[in-house]
Amino acid sequence: MRIIPAETQCMIIDMQEKLVPAMFNKEACEDRVCMLARGLNLLEIPMLITQQYTKGLGGSLPSVYEAAGTKEFFDKRTFSCAQDENIVAALQKKNRKNVLICGTEAHVCVLQTCIDLKALGFQPILVIDAIASRKKSDLKAAIKRAMQEGVIITTAEAVLFELTVDSRHPKFRDISNVVK
Repeated sequence: MRIIPAETQCMIIDMQEKLVPAMFNKEACEDRVCMLARGLNLLEIPMLITQQYTKGLGGSLPSVYEAAGTKEFFDKRTFSCAQDENIVAALQKKNRKNVLICGTEAHVCVLQTCIDLKALGFQPILVIDAIASRKKSDLKAAIKRAMQEGVIITTAEAVLFELTVDSRHPKFRDISNVVK
């Protein structure tokens, strides 16, 4: 299956000030989430930011807000974003079946969101270099489980170039600069 811009949106899950520092691969995850968001902005792919219990875990990292080009977010209490009716309504409103998924924690909110989105008829696409967990074993298990559930696996750079298709795309040079 090709990932094409007109059918794609992105969800940035729980990249929060009090949560991300506990991740074992926090710097790499933050870097890749921000790279992905900058590229998606260039390609005009809609993004949605979620935050788990903002009052307790803080807002999203400033770098994430900046890269996404918005400070708007959905505050949630459910682990799965797809169990929150406001988030699901926002995704459905965009009428794009492919949902790029990045953020934390891979084995909890990210994985459960992927599974539930699939059940709702979306095609979740897990950006595996833009997710994180506290333990490496949980990250690996989440990726394996997602694959078993039929979730498409990719990386931030791979999906940005797939969305541009080839070097004739008007944003190709800009995307090339983002991934450097």
